[in-house]
Amino acid sequence: MTKLLEKLNQQLVNHVTTPIMKDEARQRWFTGGEFQKDMATVRQALLAMHVRKGDQILVSWDNSAVYPVLMQAIWELGAVAHPISETTPAAQLLSEWQEFHYPVVIVKPELVTAFASVTDLVQHQAALETAPVLPILGDQSQLATVQQTIQEDDLALILNTSGTTGKPKRVGLSHRLLLNGSEHDIVSHRMTAADTAMIVMPMFHINAQVMSVLSTRLSGGKLLITKKFSASHFWQQVKANHVTWVSVVPTIITILLLNEAANQAYTPDIKLRFVRCSSFALPEDKLREFESRFHTQILEGYGMTETASQCTINPFEAPKIGSAGKAFGTELALLIDDHFTKAPHQVGEIAVRGDHVIAHYLDVANDSFKDGWFLTGDLGYLDEEGYLFVKGRRKEMISRGGEKVAPAAVENCLNELDFVAGVAVIGLPDDLYGEAVTAVIMSRTPGQHEAEQRAAVLAYAEQHLARYQRPTDVRFVTEFPRNPTGKVLRPKLREQLLAVTVGEQ
Repeated sequence: MTKLLEKLNQQLVNHVTTPIMKDEARQRWFTGGEFQKDMATVRQALLAMHVRKGDQILVSWDNSAVYPVLMQAIWELGAVAHPISETTPAAQLLSEWQEFHYPVVIVKPELVTAFASVTDLVQHQAALETAPVLPILGDQSQLATVQQTIQEDDLALILNTSGTTGKPKRVGLSHRLLLNGSEHDIVSHRMTAADTAMIVMPMFHINAQVMSVLSTRLSGGKLLITKKFSASHFWQQVKANHVTWVSVVPTIITILLLNEAANQAYTPDIKLRFVRCSSFALPEDKLREFESRFHTQILEGYGMTETASQCTINPFEAPKIGSAGKAFGTELALLIDDHFTKAPHQVGEIAVRGDHVIAHYLDVANDSFKDGWFLTGDLGYLDEEGYLFVKGRRKEMISRGGEKVAPAAVENCLNELDFVAGVAVIGLPDDLYGEAVTAVIMSRTPGQHEAEQRAAVLAYAEQHLARYQRPTDVRFVTEFPRNPTGKVLRPKLREQLLAVTVGEQ
């Protein structure tokens, strides 16, 4: 048994008769003993399917209390869990299964019929406390299970990267990487057994899997698992369950500020230690407004699937607004002209290495690894005190007449305008300059005052941005295409705007 599994099992032993996890949708807490019982039931079902060490198991399920049970049951057999979005269409699920030949698939009951045509899969129904009906589809033609010792570097988890173009890469995380990443999170966030963490992020994502679930369980804390984020219920959930911290993305911060029901539900006696925010930059005005209105600290950090959670975090006592914080449990450098540097104020590609960072992708070889470093694809710089400032994706850079424009820098500026609910900056074709810096605006008054607001964007940019950074085009949309974690899908947004342009010609 690996150190990760030993520590997870110790948490269950310590709380056999006390609650450790609540499924908010079912309004029910579960004890460590109930977790153990369900885990044993899932293990037996998987053994009946002849699951062997190294087998990859596809999971597509809603956020719920059964999720951590499934993960640990799979890991204890030496198998590998591959959770994907619960909104994945049936046809795509079947395609995924056919491509990677998963011997076992665990999907919601309504999706079971999608596999009816796959004759070598048989169904087992597991009845659990955490999930009344858990269909497990397996290939019983597999050879009988042979018990093998699980090693620290054996894979435990496969997650798809949240890429914005092309096919996602599969990231394989070992027991060792998951444990190391979680322990760094525990120390940097001062997690203790007194904490209750609320999960609002999708559980097929690294944020919920490691930052929230594993780190909280290993620190001895409790979990409140919501099916999805709800602005109108957020503060009620926090108060009723004595939640002490929650991990979110900037989109959620903005929604909580704007949502009338959320603002009415908040009361000053709600006490969060902090709200952790990551994924992309949070505008300074929104950060300050949130902290002031809701009386809690926002800690911004930087991490990714390939690093089993975070790389940097703002220290509690010395946060720098606009930065992603300082490296924690991670070595950080910038790649500039094929050389690594830690010199301040040098913009380059962010590179990381550490005991929680992968050394390769599972299915493809690419140029993301160099001399022991993982190249993130993000651009940024360090200041004199080692704080990281992320400037945007290397591949998202806009080429404007030979000048390179980082979209994040322009977005941070335009977010200061009070009528801007959201902004994405992309490059659109320009016959003269190659690409036009295009500000795509979600207005707080959709469909109204667009001419005045367009003029205001251009005027504000002229006052606050270098000439080459200033948008030369302003478009308005009612919503952005986003991935499941809230990131704007810039290539898709670009395609949509180009299609509109062609249609108008």
